[in-house]
Amino acid sequence: MKKFVKRLICFLLVVITVMGTLSFPVIKNGYSLYVQAVTETPVDMKVSRIKSGDAYTPYEEISPVFVDRLVQSEDRRFYKHFGFDIISLSRAVVANVFSGSYSQGGSTLTQQLAKNMYFSFDKQLERKVAELFVAFDLERMYSKEEILALYCTLAYFGQNCYGVKQAAAYYYGITPMQLDETQSQQLVETLKAPSVHNPSTMGS
Repeated sequence: MKKFVKRLICFLLVVITVMGTLSFPVIKNGYSLYVQAVTETPVDMKVSRIKSGDAYTPYEEISPVFVDRLVQSEDRRFYKHFGFDIISLSRAVVANVFSGSYSQGGSTLTQQLAKNMYFSFDKQLERKVAELFVAFDLERMYSKEEILALYCTLAYFGQNCYGVKQAAAYYYGITPMQLDETQSQQLVETLKAPSVHNPSTMGS
């Protein structure tokens, strides 16, 4: 058993070394993309602009039920990680290898926020690296509650609704704090395919 464990560790170390060598250009280019983005508009400046907009909804004004459904669906270890979830990423890599496509990203809510703040939605590896650096900045500079509020402000909910405030008003005629369990679940499901799967198509 001990020999097996040693061989497994050696194998993993070799794989990590090879992958690290092959991915160095991607990491370098991704870091350059990150530097360019935050140099043009620093993270704190970007956040200030979001918070000053009409769509911004503070954490205290969002239904706890919605927040709970969001975290359970999109990032179950949100309160435990620092912007990067190795478990979700590993699961996504395995799924992508077996499917032969890049169908899953394994991104945390913080990474998704970074993408919404700065980068395009195409699934390029360099962009994934860049959003990870922004995610680390966000986790270092802001609380989990602030990150959730920012995410809920920028997320797209279909029907030209950006942010939970617009979505709650458009679909239900209420404020984000008034969202109940059914409404919260519908909006969270909308995030996965907002253009085709939203409360309007669910018959709410």
